Amino acid sequence: DKCDEHIALLPGTDAALALAIMHELVVHGWLDHDYIARHTVGWEALKERALLWNPKRAAQVCGVPEAQIVELARDYGTTTPAAIRVNYGVQRCAGGGNAIRAIACLPALTGAWRHRAGGVLLSSSSQFPVDRATLQRTDLLAGRTPRTINMVTIGDDLLRESSADFGPKVEALVVYNSNPVAVAPESPKVVRAFQREDLFTVVLEHFLTDTADHADIVLPATTQLEHWDIHLAYGHTDVLLNRPAIAPMGEARSNAQIFRDLAARMGLDDPCFADSDEALCRQAYGDQIDFNALLQNGFAALAIPDAPYAEGGFPTASGKCQFDSGLRTSGGPDVPDFIPNHEPSGASPDYPLAMISPPARNFLNSSFVNVQSLRNMEGEPLLEIHPDDAATRGIQSGAVVRVFNARGDYRVKADVSTRARPGVVNGLGIWWRKFGLAGTNVNEVTSQKLTDMGRGPTFYDCAVQVERA
Repeated sequence: DKCDEHIALLPGTDAALALAIMHELVVHGWLDHDYIARHTVGWEALKERALLWNPKRAAQVCGVPEAQIVELARDYGTTTPAAIRVNYGVQRCAGGGNAIRAIACLPALTGAWRHRAGGVLLSSSSQFPVDRATLQRTDLLAGRTPRTINMVTIGDDLLRESSADFGPKVEALVVYNSNPVAVAPESPKVVRAFQREDLFTVVLEHFLTDTADHADIVLPATTQLEHWDIHLAYGHTDVLLNRPAIAPMGEARSNAQIFRDLAARMGLDDPCFADSDEALCRQAYGDQIDFNALLQNGFAALAIPDAPYAEGGFPTASGKCQFDSGLRTSGGPDVPDFIPNHEPSGASPDYPLAMISPPARNFLNSSFVNVQSLRNMEGEPLLEIHPDDAATRGIQSGAVVRVFNARGDYRVKADVSTRARPGVVNGLGIWWRKFGLAGTNVNEVTSQKLTDMGRGPTFYDCAVQVERA
């Protein structure tokens, strides 16, 4: 709504756009050859890949006019400084990892890293010198390797029986800082899993969320106003200290205090299990941050240069921006490539629409849905649908529609709007299921399939059909 230009790609096609921009940088000479030579690895292989992606080819994949791609490439290649802000929707598709890789190559090609405010940012969180070894104390495992279950596949995994591949059946679950019944994909399976009579479920919460509704025990957790904490950040580079403004109310305890109490009851006597929340805050950054300054000011700025990669120094084995990442040995492409969605837009005649599910404006994922005033501002769960797609289905704004695929369906009010591009519907989330029109939400139809790198979720790789309810 507020940008100078919005190029509404089909979901999951960002890598194709990035490669087409590279193509234009090469053919027009909008490159910083000195920076490429001194601070990158794998340029020749990347250039060969980029030259396969002319704007016409990318336009067909991305579903946008070729001229838009040409103009964007020219603007990026001739603007100094140029910054790219990547956000958290790009990678929620089958090829999300490669899309981020492709985008992250661009500032090294133009030398944008040389300049203050040049480069690319997803999150600044990796810049914070957290002493994770002291906080996590993996040495106490004494060589044991606990299994990790991916929350993306929690629906399937909580329904699994014991097996050699999976391990023992999950019989007990403690949920904190999350609301999986509302936020995890393919929620029909998630709900079935949490309804298991033989699953002992404990939820640490402030509010009766969809997940808390399925708990055997709900333990009241402190809010941010009631406990010590120390923060890193997504978008800035200040360490923030969170001091309690009030004492815990009622029987509320911090998550850490609940785990300390459990440790004591279980006879775990290492001194670390007695560390208070304030002590953990002091340990979090070790001697990298002056804790007394935090106590006095509430924050402390990290000492990071304005242009941290002006002379290379990337956090890679070579210290360079590695276009050729060596991923070929793990089955991935050596240099970034476009990887189609699990459910490509328009590929299925039964489910011809792509669906994305960004948070509604007044919520943060499923947080704040409990606040009546914010629900009032948001109104009700909505599905934004382009006028062309609505017309062929006889749908008007305000009509109740059924959004469905083979995984499930949910009912929602339609908002006929050009905020949605043709062929794509926007299922605004993440409403708690109990506030949905039929006691469900958008994750009835999302998938447990994983991304190409990082085993992440593919919420925005979801083909659906929409009809009048």
